[in-house]
Amino acid sequence: MTSLWRQTRSFPAPARLLMANQFAINLAFYMLMPYLAAHLAGELGLAAWAVGLVLGVRNLSQQGMFLIGGTIADRYGYKAPIIAGCLLRTGGFALLGWVGTLPALIVASAATGFAGALFNPAVRAYLAAEAGERRVDAFAVFNVYYQAGMLLGPLVGLALLAADFSAVCTAAAAIFALLTALQSRALPARRAPADGPAPDGATGTTGVRAQWRTVAANRPFLLFSLAMTGSYVLGYQVYLALPLAAGEALGGAADGLTGGLFVVSALVAVAGQLRLTRWAKRRWTPQQALVRGLSAMGAAFVPLAAAAAATPGTRRVALAGALLLAVALLAAGGAVVYPFEMDTVVVLSGDRLVATHYGFHNTVTGLGITLGNLAVGALWDAARAHHLLWPAWLGLAATGAACAASVGALARGGLLGTAPVRAPAPA
Repeated sequence: MTSLWRQTRSFPAPARLLMANQFAINLAFYMLMPYLAAHLAGELGLAAWAVGLVLGVRNLSQQGMFLIGGTIADRYGYKAPIIAGCLLRTGGFALLGWVGTLPALIVASAATGFAGALFNPAVRAYLAAEAGERRVDAFAVFNVYYQAGMLLGPLVGLALLAADFSAVCTAAAAIFALLTALQSRALPARRAPADGPAPDGATGTTGVRAQWRTVAANRPFLLFSLAMTGSYVLGYQVYLALPLAAGEALGGAADGLTGGLFVVSALVAVAGQLRLTRWAKRRWTPQQALVRGLSAMGAAFVPLAAAAAATPGTRRVALAGALLLAVALLAAGGAVVYPFEMDTVVVLSGDRLVATHYGFHNTVTGLGITLGNLAVGALWDAARAHHLLWPAWLGLAATGAACAASVGALARGGLLGTAPVRAPAPA
């Protein structure tokens, strides 16, 4: 904790505020979201398809609009979309707790999703600009606050559920209202670097289409975003394949193990992030850190394949132990990858249109999560039908190896260094 405080204080005041902001954002979000489906299906009595629609609208309005949020941040400055996103989520969370009709719930869900699309790229671009050459360290500290909010949010939400779900929503909305007021007063305005001569003499951008064409013409960045999608699919298995495996191991008693997986994942990230980042910086180049972190994320699923092949008498115990080991390795690998990934996006952007690049990166990886989860679900169903789960785990391990190999190939080809961003000729 002393190291975290010392590291936090070493950054400028706006960066410190953004770190505290992200902790509060995740605290409020995870107070509410883990319990939303049960509220919709239980207290409101919505059909399963309606619950899926409400949750899907939130995800689509966030993942599908990241590019819009990044574009707005680069055109109008970073502060405005951060404040607008917090204000919009204040209203969205308040609505979720007090409305009961499907149209109103869809509006509230869309508002909470678009709010995330507004402030996420802006926060990361602002933090990168404030940190300067210390971007890797800044994103490492940022991720500690991010994970701490994820860890504490469900616990606070569970306590507030003793009253009712509207109390959870009201508290979450109040946190975002406080963030809106605080940042309006304390967060300095900051704009993206002014348009002008780009690397290698490329011209500045003047319109939204020009911004998007600039990003689309950045081939190293596009390849990097595609290469990283598998890592997001692997990270998401804490919500999909690992809980399914816990159900296979313990049946109806799996809830405790599933909750333990989330706690272990967050604790590893909170306790190990700064140490892992320092260790990686001393020993590896940024590209090597990415490759080794991705390899670790893939290797996390190998113990599960071994446990699935264990004898029936020992399989349950072996699978429970393998799950805990897997989630710890997955969190450690992700902690190594995250700060170097965020830094690489800035490097590949040429320090121009950084928020737009972050928005595009999030959109690509979000689409990858959707498609990847469809593939994982299909593979899991096929594996269960044949009573052989180890191929599903080896498939995920192979995904991590493929990601690591792809990033390694980009690094060997010299594509992960400083990349000139060439603005295409006007249409």
